[in-house]
Amino acid sequence: MLVTGLEILKKARAEGYGVGAFNTNNMEFTQAILEAAEELRSPVILALSEGAMKYGGRALTQMAVALAKEARVPVAIHLDHGSSYESVLKALREGFTSVMIDKSHEDFETNVRETRRVVEAAHAVGVTVEAELGRLAGIEEHVAVDEKDALLTNPEEARLFMERTGADYLAVAIGTSHGAYKGKGRPFIDHPRLERIAKLVPAPLVLHGASAVPPELVERFRAAGGEIGEAAGIHPEDIRKAIALGVAKINTDTDLRLAFTALIRETLGKSPKEFDPRKYLGPAREAVKEVVKSRMELFGSVGKA
Repeated sequence: MLVTGLEILKKARAEGYGVGAFNTNNMEFTQAILEAAEELRSPVILALSEGAMKYGGRALTQMAVALAKEARVPVAIHLDHGSSYESVLKALREGFTSVMIDKSHEDFETNVRETRRVVEAAHAVGVTVEAELGRLAGIEEHVAVDEKDALLTNPEEARLFMERTGADYLAVAIGTSHGAYKGKGRPFIDHPRLERIAKLVPAPLVLHGASAVPPELVERFRAAGGEIGEAAGIHPEDIRKAIALGVAKINTDTDLRLAFTALIRETLGKSPKEFDPRKYLGPAREAVKEVVKSRMELFGSVGKA
């Protein structure tokens, strides 16, 4: 069933579990994510970036909305990292039920003004809004306090921001970063900062850049001929602790891409004469589904639909 992001996330924060927002770019990813959700009876957020919308066009967005409506579990269709008011309006016209406006790179007042503008438009048509405060970047524990504070979300600013914008959920910067390279070893996550934010902001909190980048997936990718540097992800215990402190939405993209690509490489490597797309896209889709399931189990959303 197609629902708003807040319908899913308000319950998640109240009951202390997390819900995965999984990025899709094509039919296989979309099917894998929704099948995993139905098999585990988990609510889910299907996230499409502006890049995904450009790549897949209306065929992708309309497929996502149609499949979400048919699903037997709650599904929100979410615009990930919307860069402009115009981008948000496009998603609203396509039937999205959750949108993100990301003006975190702007100054505080600009972020407030642009976010409030989006909130007014989205709420007018019954769609809920995610905003972001703080700049996402990988950090090490030894980074100077002033540098950390320049990058990470300020708890008091978070309270003021949510009060002034009316946004429904807030993405916070606490040490996670996008992509497969999140620092050396175990990236440092500022849980005390998150705890302070959560005490001041009752709305659901969002964790971007939260992929695990599992070593076994990295090794499979390399073994199949892929090239990737010293990749590192967010430790599962850090995710569990963040959820316990108030994070309700956890984004995952890199892990899905790694699994999908590794399986395609493996399949074609074993069968170099194969040219039927179904023979390599099918196993890749299953690999994505298994990753999604493992994330849902980690987040505690299994059986919550």
